[in-house]
Amino acid sequence: MEETKKGSVLQYPDIINVTRDPQYEVTWDPVDSENPRTWSVWYRAFIVAAMSFSTTIVVIYTTMYTSGIDGIQNEFNVSSKLVVLLGLTTNLFGLAIGSVILSSLSEIFGRRPIYLISVLLFGLLILPVALAKNIETILICRFFGGFFGGTMIASAPGSVTDVTDDQYRALALSCWSLGTMNGPVLGPIIGGFVYQYLGWRWINWLVLICTGVSLCLMFLVKETYAPALLRQKTKKRQKMTGDSRWWCRFDHEETGSQILKTNLIRPLRMVVSEPICVFWNLYVGVVYSVLFLCFVAYPIVFEGDRGWTPGLAGLSYCGIGTGTAIAVCLEPLIRRIISMHPRDPTTGRPAPEAAVIAVCIGSVLIPIGEFWFSWTAKPSIHWISPILAGVPFGLGNGLVFIYATNYMAGSYTVYAASALAGNSIVRYGLAGVLPLAGDKLYSTLGANWAGTMLALIEVVLIPIPFIFYKFGHHIRLRSPMIVKTQDY
Repeated sequence: MEETKKGSVLQYPDIINVTRDPQYEVTWDPVDSENPRTWSVWYRAFIVAAMSFSTTIVVIYTTMYTSGIDGIQNEFNVSSKLVVLLGLTTNLFGLAIGSVILSSLSEIFGRRPIYLISVLLFGLLILPVALAKNIETILICRFFGGFFGGTMIASAPGSVTDVTDDQYRALALSCWSLGTMNGPVLGPIIGGFVYQYLGWRWINWLVLICTGVSLCLMFLVKETYAPALLRQKTKKRQKMTGDSRWWCRFDHEETGSQILKTNLIRPLRMVVSEPICVFWNLYVGVVYSVLFLCFVAYPIVFEGDRGWTPGLAGLSYCGIGTGTAIAVCLEPLIRRIISMHPRDPTTGRPAPEAAVIAVCIGSVLIPIGEFWFSWTAKPSIHWISPILAGVPFGLGNGLVFIYATNYMAGSYTVYAASALAGNSIVRYGLAGVLPLAGDKLYSTLGANWAGTMLALIEVVLIPIPFIFYKFGHHIRLRSPMIVKTQDY
């Protein structure tokens, strides 16, 4: 959900700024039972939990696939592991495209119908993968499964925000992200044991069962998107009174196709024209790609070199998962540090650059973890050392993803969703491509030098967050899109 500065006339991207009789404006009453933020605490907590669970399942489905690659390769007699690994790539490409298109549709039709349709189709597209007779079926269906799964990736944080008061928003988003941030790690951990004892097809059956639970939860979640609710309320009042003068600030003047076109073109334009988007998409994209490359590297190091079983090798990701969980749990402390940052005179709140402090810390921790893992991956070194290397690596990744998102959203306000949609395209695009080179990279250079090369790339990119922390304010003032939002 896109928001502008507090107190402005515009609060959502599709508000129509027209002059109408304020006497007939439909708004929320102070204790309006239809307002999501007035619902009972337990129900709003349920919505946050439902969104977290459903998003986690989508992310787990992405990475759990890597646990069964050997089984798929053997069953279908695929000569190259690279071909099987394309299933990870196609799924990530689907997530990138789906997160942009389906989140745009939710602004037209509301979140709930898009959730229900997308989760249903996501589940149905798991069936052909579980029953596949050839590798082509898996690659195609995982792409479309990722496409419909992208709804949860893009829109679930908006639903959490819809039902949360401003002072508890960071806490609610942290609770939501606890599962979703660890989803990439939980996938191989769970998938390793499932593949070892039940085979690769049961990886898909397990996700399908969880998707069924997710669909049931979505049926229990009411519409939360304020523009959609107020438009419904306006139509209801017009019908009850027979007076067409009733209006709300979210009435569309554009058609659905025009809104969809705008929401698709703007993220792509920002990716190539906005300096903040260009550099942050590059940085976050590389960091995310290296994280996904771990799902290729860890099986090589622990299964291939150390001879661990798939289930036991899956537990090697616990270090990364622990680090990510620490990043989420540190939110209250980091929020306090951010609040100590000098206030922006125009808003009275800490400038967006305050959030970059956490990204700077994360940018240093990531290569530390990567160097540590690279030079303790040898079988002659105790297994606990490379696993512990995942703690700073996971902590750094968690800090980068959470607070880079906060910085981009805080910088672009009304265009935040477009900026983050463009970031998703780059992030999932790079994460889908780089792991394809992982097997060749590690077999050619070995775990030591392959990991060192990746760590050096991350070191080279460290100046990006530090430069934006120091000069971000001046960069924002030179952005026409950001200056435009300040006029609202």
